[in-house]
Amino acid sequence: MNTRDAASPTILIVEDEASLQTLLRYNLEKEGYRVTEAGDGEEALTLVAERKPDLILLDWMLPSLSGIEVCRQLRRKPATRELPIIMLTARGEEGDKIRGLNTGADDYLTKPFSLPELLARVRALLRRAQPVQQKGVITWGDIAMDLAAHRVTRAERPIHLGPTEFRLLQFFIQHPGTVFSREELLDAVWGPDIYVEPRTVDVHIRRLRKALNCDTESDIIRTVRAAGYSLDAESAA
Repeated sequence: MNTRDAASPTILIVEDEASLQTLLRYNLEKEGYRVTEAGDGEEALTLVAERKPDLILLDWMLPSLSGIEVCRQLRRKPATRELPIIMLTARGEEGDKIRGLNTGADDYLTKPFSLPELLARVRALLRRAQPVQQKGVITWGDIAMDLAAHRVTRAERPIHLGPTEFRLLQFFIQHPGTVFSREELLDAVWGPDIYVEPRTVDVHIRRLRKALNCDTESDIIRTVRAAGYSLDAESAA
């Protein structure tokens, strides 16, 4: 059993089913995490405002305010725009998964799920959310990425990206013109030890495009049918 201390990541469980809340708390604390709990969406927003956690496990179906709306509200605020969120839900249809990811969730688990898989996803998402250790600024065309400050601009206009979109853009800029399949992007950006469906890549690519292409018609990401995605080599000209 790991020993918790002040430096241990804090995970907020937002779940109205008491038995599942208890099970999640027990297993997360056993892994060394600090845990806080909320039984509905309103309480979750209050707790986040008081003390921002390092990651949220967010149930979709909640009393007073749905998990989808909680996620949407958190993504609107600069202080919580990049807060890692894993959506937990009994809704297993692909359309529901896409909706959850489009709202801003970083990952999605359908109930019932295995605890080892949940813990693996928590570890991987926390690792990806850590501050970028590289320093310096990399550029591509009119895009500049400050790796130390985790800031992106396009034509000197600030671009707000979540941690996954930031890593995607950094990977593309560091490998311009190369076409990567969804599986290759998953391994490079998400990591080989996390269970994420290839379709998840499409959702994050759309979010990255939406952020980058605001107020401009120049799309630097090229979709290669039946192959994957690449950074358009002509866009930097």
